[in-house]
Amino acid sequence: MPLPLVYHPHYVTPLPDGHRFPMPKFGILYRLLLEEGVAQPGQFFAPEIASPELLSRVHEPEYVRAFCEGSLPKQAVRRIGLPWSEGLVLRTCTAVGGTLLTARLALKFGLACNTAGGTHHAFPGFGAGFCIFNDLAVAAQTLFLEGEARRILIVDLDVHQGDGTAWFFRDNPAIFTFSVHAGNNFPFRKQNSDFDIALPDGTGTAVYLETLADMLPQLLDRFAPDLVLYDAGVDVHREDLLGRFELDDAGIEARDALVIAECRRRGVPVACVIGGGYDRDHLVLARRHSILHRVASRFAV
Repeated sequence: MPLPLVYHPHYVTPLPDGHRFPMPKFGILYRLLLEEGVAQPGQFFAPEIASPELLSRVHEPEYVRAFCEGSLPKQAVRRIGLPWSEGLVLRTCTAVGGTLLTARLALKFGLACNTAGGTHHAFPGFGAGFCIFNDLAVAAQTLFLEGEARRILIVDLDVHQGDGTAWFFRDNPAIFTFSVHAGNNFPFRKQNSDFDIALPDGTGTAVYLETLADMLPQLLDRFAPDLVLYDAGVDVHREDLLGRFELDDAGIEARDALVIAECRRRGVPVACVIGGGYDRDHLVLARRHSILHRVASRFAV
């Protein structure tokens, strides 16, 4: 079975000219995977748009309503960091549906990848850091409540701590949050994941991989998850505008291969999202994100 992939044209959201981080990377990533033969059109699945009812499984209904209707206070919009638009609502809700679909495909086929997702800074009643709704939390909570997965491990390797995700599941022993991040980077007020590893600025590939290889297998064996949700942020890259680590493309490839191989070795389904990544050259950024899909394709059966 070729690697199942999730994409929808709604992922592409036009933002005003001059915005600090425009977001064409999702569409570029999709085209790149096709043009370079990483994937074929038949491998892609289109998600449904997440409904307010689905989003309210983890988010406060009033927050969901206010964002979708465009009535959030200006301060709340500034905290998110993205200008509100109907297109942004559509993209955000579709991406949440995409991560849920990716998780369902992983449970069915063993491995699947979204071409978006990883909005781990969103909390129940507010968004932050370009994150509006927490797709990881929605997917994990939905699968847990519906009995499709009884034990879920969220492996967050974005350079920024998954503070929102940690908060959502702080009292749920069935959903374990694991974050490896830059200790001095955003968010400056960290939450307590079930297991956090805060690394110093300038951490390079060797130390990073050694740290991950030492802890991830132990967590997989001890927690014995039914599903892993993997946030494969590429803002760990040495050239990322918001990252403080020193990994290069080869380091990210080795990281992704380590995570997927450890899960596959144990027969644990793994659903991957692309997480954060920031570069003024959108094609360069899309190529970094595509490392995940190239690596995952090697493990698809």
